[in-house]
Amino acid sequence: MFIRNESFRDFIQFYPLISILVAFQLTLWLIGFLIPPLGDIIYNVGVGQNYLISQGEYWRLITPIFLHSPYGIGHILFNSFALVIFGPALEQMLGKGKLFFIFIFTGVVANVFTYIVEPSPTYTHLGASGAIYGIIGLYIFMALFEKKLIDPQSAKLVIIISVIGLIMTFIRPGINIAGHLFGFIAGFALGPILLRNARAFNPWQNTRRRKRKTYDGDIGFDPNRWNKRRYRYKKYIGPILWSIIALLVLLGLIGSVL
Repeated sequence: MFIRNESFRDFIQFYPLISILVAFQLTLWLIGFLIPPLGDIIYNVGVGQNYLISQGEYWRLITPIFLHSPYGIGHILFNSFALVIFGPALEQMLGKGKLFFIFIFTGVVANVFTYIVEPSPTYTHLGASGAIYGIIGLYIFMALFEKKLIDPQSAKLVIIISVIGLIMTFIRPGINIAGHLFGFIAGFALGPILLRNARAFNPWQNTRRRKRKTYDGDIGFDPNRWNKRRYRYKKYIGPILWSIIALLVLLGLIGSVL
């Protein structure tokens, strides 16, 4: 359920929403890291700050979900990795619309309660962690009350990860504790509503889709087979793109150390 063995191209095809969310937040982070003046503008316009929200800038309850500090790579890596691991199964089980609602709703709930709980008017926050914990909260509800939707191994794994994550929330400095907790609670609360008619995750569904796309209309002879052999480079596109992303992440890590 949480094992990703798709190619880069297949992942984008099977899970378009997760691909867009990860690409969007990585792009904004890279802009801040590579083009600091533009990154500062994006940060100043979108960061969550209690005083500015109190002055009517309510979009700051949404925009921080997609922003991460360009001065540290750990936050963006954790959130992107979490989306890639936990998002695809929900995208298949619930569909793109419901998953997007979960992501936005839990992220906004986390930011609203951050605004309510944190007393300082200068308190600022950003990051998708509230929405990530919302997704984990939904999985916890699934593991406890909708066991037909999740296998025992995946249920144990998500419970262990959630416990570790919540413990780290209180141990690590600079963490938006209210955002993590209320994002988690919001995701858990959505369980009875969104999981009522959910389909169980099927690890073979994408395999069947891939085979159907390959063999539909196949008459056993491809007159263009020799021309297709000329374009063997296409199989390298996925690894090349992953390598570029890894290189950019490495540059960000080096930049944060220097």
